[in-house]
Amino acid sequence: MEFLATAGGTVGLIALILFVLFIVIIVVRAVQIVPQSRALVIERLGKFHSVMYAGLHLVVPFLDRIASRVDLREQVTSFPPQPVITADNVVVSIDSVIYYQVNDPMHATYEIANYIQAIEQLTITTLRNVIGSLDLEATLTSRDNINAQLRGVLDEATGRWGIRVNRVELKAIDPPPSIQHAMEQQLRAERDKRAAILTAEGVRQSQILKAEGEKQSAILSAEGDAQAAVTRAQGEAEAIQTVFDAIHNGNPTPDLLSYQYLQMLPQIAQGDASKVWVVPTELTAALDAVAKGFGGSKN
Repeated sequence: MEFLATAGGTVGLIALILFVLFIVIIVVRAVQIVPQSRALVIERLGKFHSVMYAGLHLVVPFLDRIASRVDLREQVTSFPPQPVITADNVVVSIDSVIYYQVNDPMHATYEIANYIQAIEQLTITTLRNVIGSLDLEATLTSRDNINAQLRGVLDEATGRWGIRVNRVELKAIDPPPSIQHAMEQQLRAERDKRAAILTAEGVRQSQILKAEGEKQSAILSAEGDAQAAVTRAQGEAEAIQTVFDAIHNGNPTPDLLSYQYLQMLPQIAQGDASKVWVVPTELTAALDAVAKGFGGSKN
């Protein structure tokens, strides 16, 4: 009897321990703490029940189940390079990056099985449609336009999945090596052309400036010569006027004028050039007057 009592006490203790453990498990499973920017999608008996956001929540053990844990922060996904054919039949390799955010955890859980894979495939398909309508040059120079078109299509398609596409970026657009070599040669030729044009413009401007400088120099030199000639002429005129005034004030006689003329003859005769003398009749009369003045006239 004592053994049975001891065995019964042990069984009761074990049952009590199991009951306590059961209660602890129920409490642990009933209490759910959701971190910030996270969400829990709860199902009750296999059917959607509610969405639990950040904070402390209670669920019914064995009846409620966590269907999915959803991250509500903005996320970025980089897709591997994809070969895309342009409108002029050039195959380019394009890397893309998608920035997206889950707005509705319930739709992201039940409307699409794997929204990451769905976004990737939708991005590739849309990218091929957009690039297929552009030639290579437009593809390389229209990234903003391509990004805007991709974002519009992706945002419209993913809206029913409870996902918002915030941004789409093309990391790299790589043409084939042969096309890259041809483009480098074209760019080099364009740079050489611009350099030659700039050099020619520089030479032209230099020649124009040089010609303008020579023109200004010639004009200034001519103006200086003209001014010097005017100054010399004015000086000579003033000298002549002074001499004339002096002679006029002195009331010279014909004898004096004839004598001055005779004094100037040696200076006029200087030089090796042959000279022709024209003696006016007035001068002859003046010479006669001079001769008479010196007593050369005898009767």
